[in-house]
Amino acid sequence: MKFTLKDYQDDAVAQVLDRLKKSRKRWHDDKEKNAFSLTATTGAGKTVMAAAVFEALFFGSDDYDFAPDPGAVVLWFTDDPSLNEQSKFRLMEAADKLTVSDLVTVENTFGRETFEPRKIYFLNTQKLSKTSLLVRGHDADDAGVETVNGTPLMPDARSHTIWDTIRNTVDDPDLTLYLVLDEAHRGMRDAAKGTKTIVTRLINGEGGVPGVPVVWGISATVQRFDDAVKAMQDRTALPNVVVNSKLVQDSGLLKDTINLDVPNEAGDFATVLLRRGTQKLRDITKAWDAYAAEQGESGMVTPLMVLQVPNTPNKDDVGTWLQTIFDTWPELPADSVYNVFGEKKTESYKGHSVPYIAPERVQESDHVRILLAKEAISTGWDCPRAEVMVSFRAASDQTHITQMLGRMVRTPLARRIPGNERLNAVDCLLPNFNQATVKAVVQSLMTGGDLGDKLPGRRVLINPKEMSPNPAVPQEVWDKLLSLPSKTLPKKQARPIKRLTGLAHELAADAILPDAGKVAHAHLHALLDKAQADYAEAIEKARQTVLRVEGKTGRAAVGSTDMTFDDFIEDADLAVIEDAYKRAARMISPDVAKTYSEFLAEKNAGVDDEEEALVEAHADVAAIGLVPMIKDFLEAEAEAFANEWLTDHDDAIKALSDERQDVYRELRELSANPLDVSLAMPRNSLQPTVEVNEGGREQVLPLYNHHLLCDADGNFPAAFNSWELEVLTQEIRHVGFLAWYRNPSSASAESLGITYPDDGQESIMRPDFIFFSKVDDGTVQANIVDPHGQFLADSLPKLVGLANYAETCAFHFGRIEAVAKVGDAYRSLDLKAPDVRDAIRRGPSAKSLFEGEKANPYPDIPPENHRRH
Repeated sequence: MKFTLKDYQDDAVAQVLDRLKKSRKRWHDDKEKNAFSLTATTGAGKTVMAAAVFEALFFGSDDYDFAPDPGAVVLWFTDDPSLNEQSKFRLMEAADKLTVSDLVTVENTFGRETFEPRKIYFLNTQKLSKTSLLVRGHDADDAGVETVNGTPLMPDARSHTIWDTIRNTVDDPDLTLYLVLDEAHRGMRDAAKGTKTIVTRLINGEGGVPGVPVVWGISATVQRFDDAVKAMQDRTALPNVVVNSKLVQDSGLLKDTINLDVPNEAGDFATVLLRRGTQKLRDITKAWDAYAAEQGESGMVTPLMVLQVPNTPNKDDVGTWLQTIFDTWPELPADSVYNVFGEKKTESYKGHSVPYIAPERVQESDHVRILLAKEAISTGWDCPRAEVMVSFRAASDQTHITQMLGRMVRTPLARRIPGNERLNAVDCLLPNFNQATVKAVVQSLMTGGDLGDKLPGRRVLINPKEMSPNPAVPQEVWDKLLSLPSKTLPKKQARPIKRLTGLAHELAADAILPDAGKVAHAHLHALLDKAQADYAEAIEKARQTVLRVEGKTGRAAVGSTDMTFDDFIEDADLAVIEDAYKRAARMISPDVAKTYSEFLAEKNAGVDDEEEALVEAHADVAAIGLVPMIKDFLEAEAEAFANEWLTDHDDAIKALSDERQDVYRELRELSANPLDVSLAMPRNSLQPTVEVNEGGREQVLPLYNHHLLCDADGNFPAAFNSWELEVLTQEIRHVGFLAWYRNPSSASAESLGITYPDDGQESIMRPDFIFFSKVDDGTVQANIVDPHGQFLADSLPKLVGLANYAETCAFHFGRIEAVAKVGDAYRSLDLKAPDVRDAIRRGPSAKSLFEGEKANPYPDIPPENHRRH
């Protein structure tokens, strides 16, 4: 793969491969047909996951311990030819083992007897319609098909229809046909009701064509697919692979913030908000240019604005809108406006010519800056560089608006921009909405739209205001913030040896540690030498196992049912040794197995000839793979060595561009026990200034000063609950108080995270506040004070997480406290106190801890320690 998969993608790929392996076995053993789906919210990278699956399916994978299927044939099916082409391009972009010849678009000239193994064939609904040249002549009742003696003549004198090719492939015992339904919910509405469709005919078979053995649906909405599968006969539904939406949001592949601008009063504000949207496009263009210059690059992202118009737009209105855009941004080239209307032709609006462009070409066509669209453009379409949308749809069309925005939420660089919330946001301006009618849009966007579950970390803000670094905050406070340790989640698929060799590659590529690859391999070779000495007896036994094949010979006399068995031992041949070597290579990584074998062969070259020395070395490696303790030893040492490099070269890594730092961040986190990470400098923040109360009325948020980020007047709007306001009010009264920081709830680099145990796994919490104060010796002290609920199921586990964090990171802080309201008073737990931490780990509930003797009154500040205002 050309990309490093996110942890949730890695896990999903492993699950999909497990389903495919079971399905293949059941089909060839028992002719059982299976189906399942991969369900993930828009932007999760479903095609990237599919690319990893296909590479493993065709070529095998050591990472997933998956043997290749030499007879695998993939039929990728959608109802949209352009969507197929986009998926084909993405697969090529993501996979490094798939070639152009492996991805075949089925055209009308296609006429193979069977599909070829280890290829992906792209087919669409239109190619299976009765009028298609691919199918004409298959059905006896095809109208207009010539016959000879009752036998239909197929177009172009071909010998096979596409249905014949499918039947022959399914019937071939050496092949396995895997049907992948992209956007699997489409075309399934009638199928769920039992109505026959082209899709169901493909799945179930008909008229002498058998059903496809394995069906894999991919979509963000698979309910229709699931319902249809349940209604099908002779097909077993395997458990679906469902990707957690929170993990997708946390990954940085999706934008964290969606800004909605709506009028505060009734009236016609179309041109006003259009001018504002155009100005936002200008501003975000400048912001991306500034970021690119800072990173030493050019042309990093060229933003565009989507202008969403009604289905039957008034040409004069559109002409006026376009003129407004050019009046607001005179430097905008006249030929930068295009449309993606279904009519697929050039439109003219009061002198403005607007050519058509295919949706799948928009992202790569940087000259497109203004894009006219109607509804959701097309299923599967996305354009990460679409940073602004102005929608002239009516308030009743909120579904079309959210569908369009759903296609704009991918981050342009497939990662967060550290500390820059403005570049991690998308803007939508809605002239025909107001604060009340926009609620449905907010709700849909907050739940991810398709899957319906909430997306923690995503914010939808109405008319937000941008905050910038507070010039009144001393530099010592910023330095303290950036020194605080933040935790990351451990990886389920931690691969320490691969992590070390990957780190070596990156350090060498960035000229931080020349020849790092050689150093890493030499270190691993020395470790394997040590292991050979330490586990010599176990390795020798394992080596004999590799070099000898043991079996039994059965003997039976004629006419007798009695049998006797004699043992036999034969020397292993090269094939047996190589098979054992390959299995061992999965343990220590194929790359290290290869270099260590060559290292051993070179040492023994004086004793044996070169070829024999390499065979002996492969036998040694195969024996090492049969001693489990060596794997544990090698992985622990590789983990320690990688951590040592990451620590020693931390300053050099921080001097690299954000893109390169992100690579090292992933390597740092690719561990079952990841290292702490430093916080990024927050450069800006988007905050609401009003909220709508329960009565539906707008209420201006209270403003507080001394926040690390603020508006032009030094204020920060506090969208807090009563507990949070109480903590803020009390903490700013402390003597020596300097500043405070509202810790972001997103998984951004500027948010401090703390891991906690969650039902056998690890989750991450983000404490609400960090306060900064000056102590007696003149240094700056950081304090975590977290208003903490008592009644939620995760209240106690989060306290345990805070306690564990305090135990290892206490020296970074003056205070680490959790605060809760008990009755009419507030009480706090001092997490730096060992007895409090012990009580938390033993405690039956958070409520009992806050009510117990270990809790203190809050605030516990003598009057003389109150700060004067």
